[in-house]
Amino acid sequence: MLSVPTLWTVFVINFLALGLIWAYVARSYPGLEAARFWTASAFAAALGAALAMLRFEIPSMLTLLAGGTTMIFAACLAAMGIRRFYGQPVAWRDAALITGLTFATLVFFIVGYDSVPMRIFVYSVGQAAPLVLTLKLLLTRRDGDINHGAWLAGIVSILIVALYALRAAGGLLGIGGDYSYIHANPVQSVLVLVLMFLSLSLNFGFLLMAVDRLRSEVADLALLDDLTGVGNRRHLLQRLTEECARSERSGKPFALLVIDLDGFKLINDTHGHAAGDACLQHFTLMAQTRLRPGDMLARTGGDEFCIVLPASTLREGAMIARRILDVCRADAAACVGDEIPISLSIGVAQWSREMGPYPDRLMAAADHALYAAKKDGKNRQAVYDPSPSPPLAPAQQPELRKLA
Repeated sequence: MLSVPTLWTVFVINFLALGLIWAYVARSYPGLEAARFWTASAFAAALGAALAMLRFEIPSMLTLLAGGTTMIFAACLAAMGIRRFYGQPVAWRDAALITGLTFATLVFFIVGYDSVPMRIFVYSVGQAAPLVLTLKLLLTRRDGDINHGAWLAGIVSILIVALYALRAAGGLLGIGGDYSYIHANPVQSVLVLVLMFLSLSLNFGFLLMAVDRLRSEVADLALLDDLTGVGNRRHLLQRLTEECARSERSGKPFALLVIDLDGFKLINDTHGHAAGDACLQHFTLMAQTRLRPGDMLARTGGDEFCIVLPASTLREGAMIARRILDVCRADAAACVGDEIPISLSIGVAQWSREMGPYPDRLMAAADHALYAAKKDGKNRQAVYDPSPSPPLAPAQQPELRKLA
């Protein structure tokens, strides 16, 4: 069996290596704020373990007190990293409370009432408390999906808490010998080995969480238009395919708006491409103010946009198109000086069973309506009505011939 000092040396090296890995991740991906907390946690744990190791060279309880308090603060930093990963504010007050209470209680059971079992109990509670407070965040499903890294971190956290509970109970009840992590005996060697393995597994779970988050962000960027921040053509086709399949199963319609900015080429030629880009961004902001939750605006290229309106009829699509036209007309009327008025034409179409699971048929119908709006003078909307004209009654035919 390896000696406890040797195991603690490996423990320090392990946390230093984890700290360097997290430092690289934090520097490479500055938007991942949680990585900075996990970096600080790993280095703080290495420092705490190194301070605790001094107990083997310096016969003073101060080294254990400093090392134990630092490692509890490291656990609080890891928990704060989990909170930041899920967009929640860090709880510095909770960290200070857990660390401060643990420190004060350890001082009491060292100076005021010397009790090794109570020191073990207090330290175990201080180490487990931050992990317990973040278990719900790690194990909660989000949007029906499982983050496998979070589940791994959650399960490892439960095992770490169980280990500290076992250690605290063993210390209080005197079961299994001395549980102090310092005295060299087989029980302490096993505990240090298990804790080392669990700490590695916990950080591996954090790394999987970060990889999954970064992969999702890359996937989202691949579906967004760089200029306007709305969906791009690929995202639009994915959404239309989903909506067509859903409507084919349920029989419920949905609507599509195809939008084209009138005279956009003239804007680019007269005012420059920077002005044209500003017009596209401005239109995007205005259009989004008239959309409902769940509606999707996408830029399909140049000055062309599409809006997917789930669970909407042709009439509801025409109403949304009218709202967008109204806000753009009001904005154009308020333009003064160097401001460029925006005019647009909109084609509206509704999914039907004849279109089936083919988004291009719906887009062709909306394009047909858009061409009609352009032909009628622009700056207006038109709807696509696939229903054929009713047959003429025999009595009406002679009269029509006269009118012709």
